[in-house]
Amino acid sequence: PFASAIACRVSSIAFASAIACRVCISCGVGDKIGVHFLFLPELAQESNPSDNARASTIFLNKSQTDVREKRRSNYLSNHHTSPGLSKKYSSCSTIFLDDSTVSLPNLKSTVKCVTLAIYYHIKNRDSNRSLDIFDEKIHPLTREKVPEDYYSVDPEHKLIYRFVRTLFSSAQLTAECAIVTLVYLERLLTYAEMDICPCNWKRIVLGAILLASKVWDDQAVWNVDYCQILKDITVEDMNEMERHFLELLQFNINVPASVYAKYYFDLRSLADDNNLNFPLEPLDNQRATKLEAISRLCEDRYKDLGKVTIRRSLSADNLVGVRTTHAVLS
Repeated sequence: PFASAIACRVSSIAFASAIACRVCISCGVGDKIGVHFLFLPELAQESNPSDNARASTIFLNKSQTDVREKRRSNYLSNHHTSPGLSKKYSSCSTIFLDDSTVSLPNLKSTVKCVTLAIYYHIKNRDSNRSLDIFDEKIHPLTREKVPEDYYSVDPEHKLIYRFVRTLFSSAQLTAECAIVTLVYLERLLTYAEMDICPCNWKRIVLGAILLASKVWDDQAVWNVDYCQILKDITVEDMNEMERHFLELLQFNINVPASVYAKYYFDLRSLADDNNLNFPLEPLDNQRATKLEAISRLCEDRYKDLGKVTIRRSLSADNLVGVRTTHAVLS
């Protein structure tokens, strides 16, 4: 059982099996807990990328058409000219390193990649299937008058990024929360058999962020806190949207570590395909010392493991010492 579903920490973001999992859902004003039991069919999860690490992510598939067109146009434009270097490369005197890792991603770059994935979801959607709870025409997020074509024109990547960045900055959310947000978003689209489109993308993204922040962060952001960020939305509306979101997810908030890692590396691939490179910094003395310390720690652990293995195998014939390789960090 989960001790606290509103602000529970995902241990390596891997919960117990979702086949017979017990999860909690906030109700009322977000401070009461109700417990539900859920039995999910295994076959339905095998082809779902948000449940199965072997399935390909939806956003990466939707981006491939645009990526191929960009590569073709870049090839044609650079065919007769010598393109300049677009990346920093390490030389004999300087080494450039990317500090973003799967356990500690770069916040700004991760949010950019997640919003780009949402952009491709909207742009290359199959249809306009939606639900009333996410429709901004029925549940507007602002009292201000919006343009007439607001609900029919696909939003640009910059608009999506500004919306998500505002929420993450105001609520002080982490980069890991952004990745879990994308997992929940794709799970919603798959489970509910709906599409993310101009009229519902803000409320879908808001619901995914709301749930991901409660699952991931130790100090969860309450529903009323989001009402301070989005001035025109009510707590009752947030609570209702949260309940519907969890019901559409079939109360499956399980995010295995393998699924999280797959989404992280697919976001890295998406960034590389769209020239959204993660920031590279030159290696200085302080960072070199830190890397050396990490490498030495790993080497000592391997040596200790080798000694234990040899000690347990003294009775074996033709004993050969365990060979260890040096860890190379780049």
